[in-house]
Amino acid sequence: METKSRRQKRKESLLAKNQKKHQSWLQDQKSQRMKRKSGDFKLKKENKIKNSQSQFFKENDIVQRVSELKSEKDHEVNKSKMVKGKKGLKRTSRTKFEEYLEMEMPNSDMLAQEDLELERKLTKKLKVKGGKLRGDDDGLNILFEDVPSALESWNKEVLDEGFSDEEAVDPFSSKKRKKKKSVEQAFEDDMTGDSTSEASELKEHAETALEEISAKAPSRKRRRKRKSLPQGQEDDMAGETALGVSQLSESHDAEVALDEASAKAPAMEGNVKYVAPHLRSCARNESEEQTQMRRRVRGLLNRLSESNVESITGEMATIFRSVSRSVSSQIISEEVLASCYNGPRGNEQHAAVFAAFVAGMASLVGMDFSAKLMALLAKIFEEEYLKEDNLSLRNLTLLLSYLCIFGVCSSDLIYDFLIMLSKRLTEIDVSTILTVLQCCGMKIRGDDPATMKNFILSVQNRVNELKTSSGDGQAKINGKRMEFMLETICDIKNNKKKPKEDTVQHTRIKKWLQKLRVEDILIRGLKWSKLLDPDKKGQWWLSGDMASATDNIEEVASRIDKEALEAQKMLELAAAQRMNTDARRAIFCVIMSGEDYIDALEKLLRLDLPGKQDRDIMRVLVECCLQEKVFNKYYTVLAAKLCEHDKNHKFTLQFCLWDHLKELDSMPLIRSMHLAKFMAEMVASFTLSLAVLKTVEWSNPQMLSPKRIMHFRMLFEAIFEYPDKLIWNMFTRIAVTPELETLRQGMAFFIKEYVVKSTKKVNNKFKVAKKALSNIEGVLM
Repeated sequence: METKSRRQKRKESLLAKNQKKHQSWLQDQKSQRMKRKSGDFKLKKENKIKNSQSQFFKENDIVQRVSELKSEKDHEVNKSKMVKGKKGLKRTSRTKFEEYLEMEMPNSDMLAQEDLELERKLTKKLKVKGGKLRGDDDGLNILFEDVPSALESWNKEVLDEGFSDEEAVDPFSSKKRKKKKSVEQAFEDDMTGDSTSEASELKEHAETALEEISAKAPSRKRRRKRKSLPQGQEDDMAGETALGVSQLSESHDAEVALDEASAKAPAMEGNVKYVAPHLRSCARNESEEQTQMRRRVRGLLNRLSESNVESITGEMATIFRSVSRSVSSQIISEEVLASCYNGPRGNEQHAAVFAAFVAGMASLVGMDFSAKLMALLAKIFEEEYLKEDNLSLRNLTLLLSYLCIFGVCSSDLIYDFLIMLSKRLTEIDVSTILTVLQCCGMKIRGDDPATMKNFILSVQNRVNELKTSSGDGQAKINGKRMEFMLETICDIKNNKKKPKEDTVQHTRIKKWLQKLRVEDILIRGLKWSKLLDPDKKGQWWLSGDMASATDNIEEVASRIDKEALEAQKMLELAAAQRMNTDARRAIFCVIMSGEDYIDALEKLLRLDLPGKQDRDIMRVLVECCLQEKVFNKYYTVLAAKLCEHDKNHKFTLQFCLWDHLKELDSMPLIRSMHLAKFMAEMVASFTLSLAVLKTVEWSNPQMLSPKRIMHFRMLFEAIFEYPDKLIWNMFTRIAVTPELETLRQGMAFFIKEYVVKSTKKVNNKFKVAKKALSNIEGVLM
């Protein structure tokens, strides 16, 4: 064990000594504070007791003097009844008792009034109710328990003098009438004969003194009680002369009970029983936090306009992240839809602003927000449809149309909605279809013309059914609204209706949404029936709010196992194809597991690869195409869409093809054939031009090896399979540029020597290409 040095021991002893000194100083300070507090409270208590005792002694002295004077008068009256009776009747001078009352009673009344006023001020400042301090119990009520008020001291001493409990509790109440009656009875019993005049005078003086005290003291309490009463009870109380302290104490107790109940209310909210997420829609009791959030959301939406939609969307996204996603999505969706369908007739500008807000929120917080909002929109639409509220239906339809315009939902949802309406084709349905077609009819026609054709056929079939039905159906067909809808459908079908030009504000909103990459939150394959599905099957955005069904657990587990097995196989295949980095393996799995080119494109764009790793997308795609046993156009379409989305992919593809052209001598024939067809497809789709062949040395016979000749023969034969018009346009693209003269000459020489001589069928195609190469003006067919 290590021995401490002398210096360390001295240091430790010094620290212990200082700590003891500090503790003793703290105890001394604490004891001094307690002494000061106890001294202050004792002083206050003594002053209050002295004041209350002085007040009572003065009043008690008056009562004793009154009784002494009465006894003296009675004695004198008994001595000389007959002599002084007549003098008493004719007396005009004041007695000593009257002079004493005039001298003493105002002073005692003033003292009582001052004490009551002081106590009222103290109770108001300290917020005392029911003898206890309001607010949190900090132990001060225990100190005040032994300090009596003026009223309590009055009650105690009056009880000692022999009054009843009721009289002591309520000295100024209407029960004082009993006291006056007892005084009157005493006067009547004691006074006899001709002494009735003096007795009546004495009784009158006592009554006036007591009435002055009772009228002055409780006047403020009587006014306060009248204010708290209803109008009817206030009229009933107008006739009463005084207010009882017992009634005041009851009202104080009721107020204290109410205050305690309101103070316990927030504490009760914290102990609310847990409710499962899928049952929270049934229990609509919101907490204080949710109520405040709803109020903030409503305030922001009331200020929403085209000029501040960006800033308000940012603030709303901050509010959205402050609480759980399910609660915030529900509150914001409800307030957005309430602002749209509740109220006056909404215009397209109003709907466009709210749709842009929804698109911005979905871009900032996730696609599930917009999906939940559309599900709630469909539910409210069906409810308002049953009420036949045309105004609400029009507002909701405008919002849905602009959600499609701003890229929140696809045209598939709008088509499904229109076909559902066309099957009923009532007057409300016709009005709704007109609203959709006028707002976004040309856009959905451009997105999917085939589905537009199906919708038109559905409307025509329904109209024919109405024609063959009774006269009521004929009246519906001949309506002006129906005629206008059919004319609008014909104009859209024949492409006669001009699409609406975007205003300056809409253009600015669309640019803002493009910065937020709104194309990433487009929900495809969504149907109106899926939004209204009561079983909530397929509604992926409700995964956290739905109770898991126990009957399909095995099915879900087997599907997860199957997907995991497929993912493992895909990774093994990626390793076999020399995908040696995580980025390349991820790209390979996305391309090979995509349902179609749209699904693969969306997943590739969501990878969000850092730095220059996005260049691997095009290299992996070309490699997958060349590895196939049979040429697949899926890769060419996906490559064209990627180049259309970002020009960087186009440059990467060009460099990738040049690298593969350098390896033609060592490349297997099947890969060379796939590469030739891939390049022909890229040139035919105008993703690339024939200028990609400018690195080939056509004039050097030594560079044209048999494998190279075979590859370029397959390339030009694939190009000559396209129509003449397309061939003309492909070769015209390189005819305009003067720097590509050597390419044009070498290409014409190669086609003439190696392609036309071997296959005479392409002679006519070669003539078209030769003319296009000399088309300096660049006129396209």
